[in-house]
Amino acid sequence: MPNTHFGRALNLLFTRRFGTFWFASLLANIGTWAQQVAQPWLLLSLGASPFLLGLDSFASGAPVLLLTLIGGALADRADRRRVIAGFQSVQMLCPILLLALLLTGHVQPWMVITMSLIVGITDALSMPSFQSIVPSIVAREQIPSGIALNTTQFNLSRILGPAIAGLLMTSVGLAGAYAVSAASYLPFILVALWVLPRHVPQPELDQATHQLQLIRSVKEVWAQPRLRGALLTVFLTSVLCGPIVTFCPVLIKDVFQGDAARFSLTLGAFGLGGLLGATLLLGVDPERDRRPLSSWSAAAYGLIVILAALNRWAWALPLLFLMAGIAMTSSNASANALLQSTAPTRIRGQTVSLFMLAMRGGMALGGLATGASVNLIGVRHALLLNGLLALAAQLWLGRAWRRAV
Repeated sequence: MPNTHFGRALNLLFTRRFGTFWFASLLANIGTWAQQVAQPWLLLSLGASPFLLGLDSFASGAPVLLLTLIGGALADRADRRRVIAGFQSVQMLCPILLLALLLTGHVQPWMVITMSLIVGITDALSMPSFQSIVPSIVAREQIPSGIALNTTQFNLSRILGPAIAGLLMTSVGLAGAYAVSAASYLPFILVALWVLPRHVPQPELDQATHQLQLIRSVKEVWAQPRLRGALLTVFLTSVLCGPIVTFCPVLIKDVFQGDAARFSLTLGAFGLGGLLGATLLLGVDPERDRRPLSSWSAAAYGLIVILAALNRWAWALPLLFLMAGIAMTSSNASANALLQSTAPTRIRGQTVSLFMLAMRGGMALGGLATGASVNLIGVRHALLLNGLLALAAQLWLGRAWRRAV
């Protein structure tokens, strides 16, 4: 007998707003992941050190630490369609410029990192609007299913993007991946302007009042143990486990002497795991408490990082990344669903901005810290330390979070 929760979730794909949004997001994320594969390989080919790889990750994620709360305020107070379309248009210029630099042979590591910083700034200001779209186009009881479907789309792109990038990098070169990335922005921008619901801006407030409301919103979210536990779980996972993806090219190239094709295969395996994790979440009852699933998946992610650090066989690495993708998606998507379905509507954008702060900000800090430790003790030992800390922290945090009222 088919799972009724699974069937109801899939029905969302056949609605005009959500279905069009889902498909346009898939195309955009395929381009993003194609670039995510090409970029670290480009940096390594330019002679960049592991620290510069970590710095590139920090540059793309660090603006979240400073600007995502402003992005959350924009999501709550401005027209989200225009916020997304405007910042995505600026972001589209970055792969276009890098493509031009590649074709003319003038690209340098500092230019790549600068473009990552610009992308990070636009992401920080627009992603809360993007993340709060699903609750605005589906019924409240469908929010967990909508988020799971959106996560499925994201992880499907994690398979297709690296696969396309691998083919292009081994045939036409790195420029092909950047061309796909640049082209993928346009459909999503058009959809943002066409299908997403209009948002009626609230009356303008003076700066002092706006800052006071911002602080109150953050305090309101943080005061609830269930929401606070979700944010801390995501943050710890991002800081300690997220770097396994950032430093995957170092593992492939320096430890296993692999090439770009093996790198794209391994990253694609991570995406396949994420897709499997998101698909499994579609069958979970929307009314079910997501805390145990998020907590235990986060602990499993830490264990997988430990195993990846100790692994001595190149063939086993994609399998470990497959399991890592399942664990990461199960944990983060469950935490996100809990946050968005529990937070009051009036501060949902701010709640999403805190989720992005925990995830992207944690990735940025983790990438920078792990980049420094890789330079000091090597990639294996750095990831082993991260995994041990993640496993211990999630077991301790999860016990308190699951008991919170």
